[in-house]
Amino acid sequence: MFSIIVLQFDTGSLASMLPFVAMIGVLYFFMIRPQMNRQKKEKSFQTEIKKGTKIVTSSGIHGKIVELHAADNTVTIETGAGKIKFERSAISMELSKKYLAPAVKK
Repeated sequence: MFSIIVLQFDTGSLASMLPFVAMIGVLYFFMIRPQMNRQKKEKSFQTEIKKGTKIVTSSGIHGKIVELHAADNTVTIETGAGKIKFERSAISMELSKKYLAPAVKK
């Protein structure tokens, strides 16, 4: 049975599949893998946040963490308008990291 499969195998079919395999490899290394690394960093940041940290939420609200609530996995953020309660998953990044990033010269 195995010999029948080997005899029917043609190198032309392998050559025709090679571009599809290459496209999948490119998609993985340029799109999927960097996104997974970004998600890991964001998840670790969300678990390591502390009281007093200046942050930016995923909706773009800037503020400082006032309270951490472990029971319902939320944080209270103080903004210019007052205090707002958010889920931890809504916190995007630390504000000081955004401003400490090197400026790109044109």
